[in-house]
Amino acid sequence: MKTGRRTAAVAALVGALGLSTLNAPAARAADTGITVSDIVVNKGKPIVVGTSKVVEPSFTFRITLPRGYSTDDPFRYTAHPFLYHGSITRAADTGDNYLHGSYTCYEVDSRRARCEGNLYIDPDPAQEHVDSNSDATSWKVGVLLQLWKADGSLKTAEREKRSLTVPLKRLSKVTVDASPEPVAQGKTITVTGKLTRANWNTKKYDAYGDRTVSLQYRAKGTDTFRTVKKATTSRTGALKAKVTASADGYYRWVYGGNSATGAATSTADHVDVR
Repeated sequence: MKTGRRTAAVAALVGALGLSTLNAPAARAADTGITVSDIVVNKGKPIVVGTSKVVEPSFTFRITLPRGYSTDDPFRYTAHPFLYHGSITRAADTGDNYLHGSYTCYEVDSRRARCEGNLYIDPDPAQEHVDSNSDATSWKVGVLLQLWKADGSLKTAEREKRSLTVPLKRLSKVTVDASPEPVAQGKTITVTGKLTRANWNTKKYDAYGDRTVSLQYRAKGTDTFRTVKKATTSRTGALKAKVTASADGYYRWVYGGNSATGAATSTADHVDVR
């Protein structure tokens, strides 16, 4: 199979050049005749981002080139999906509310290819990828399409809007502590914890209050957790529930998330019942 090396290199270079490659074709946009289909971002799941760790969600798509162009010559075309919200023109021209990455295409036949790659989302303030909590919303999918002449100059380009959207969510975390350990059978176990979520404005994790969180239990020697209680976080994000000790097992807190916040599951805390 032949690899579209140039598209991968250009996509990675765009960020370093301050989007200059994307800005260039705006004045002479026209139909390229390139067809992009079957776009899937992050395997159809929401993208969840914290305060410091780079996130690289996968994406896949397929392309069909117009007559006169061949996958044998990847230097003659570009088909680059990206995420944006707000105005597609403002996002692509300024880099504000705009997320992209790098990819590689593999030849299916002389005019068709399947492509795969990764977006690049860095919450570092210097990158301005997610610099406001208002970025936790549904991002639209766009595609940059370009055709290049044999001499390397740009022939034509366009930006296509797609109806596909991708939720971008703030990472949440939840902790757990069950005590006392060990505990006598029939006695009370107190399970505490704390729910926090990423604040993209401050790059810290804030307490997440007034959220319903499930307390789950799994008996030792079994594989399945079941919900035994629900609790609501305090304004400081604190959780607390009391249960009766019946047998050795594990307790954990599970938060289901919402439209702007990712789900979270704590580690499992083992309790020895005697």
